[in-house]
Amino acid sequence: MTISKTAEEWEAELGQQLRDLRLRQNINQQQLAEQAGVALNAVKNLESGKGSTVSTMVKVLRALGRSDWLATLAPAVTVSPLQMLKSRKVRQRASRQRRPKT
Repeated sequence: MTISKTAEEWEAELGQQLRDLRLRQNINQQQLAEQAGVALNAVKNLESGKGSTVSTMVKVLRALGRSDWLATLAPAVTVSPLQMLKSRKVRQRASRQRRPKT
């Protein structure tokens, strides 16, 4: 049985990953905020898991060079389940086999 994480747990985990990424790049929160064009408090809130806007997260990911993370959040849908239902072939019954006349 899989227990899913709460929204708060996801925010905290994402914040920790962003913090680790920032530290690996050897930049402080102020530098990241300036590079991303967001307020210092926005970076602090994002890293601490206290929430943020999607816009702030996108700007921070771009500044960290990890905008590729965004593509993994919502992969492009290639097949529409509704379209599959609409294009479904009508089911036919097998016809009774006829015996040749002798």
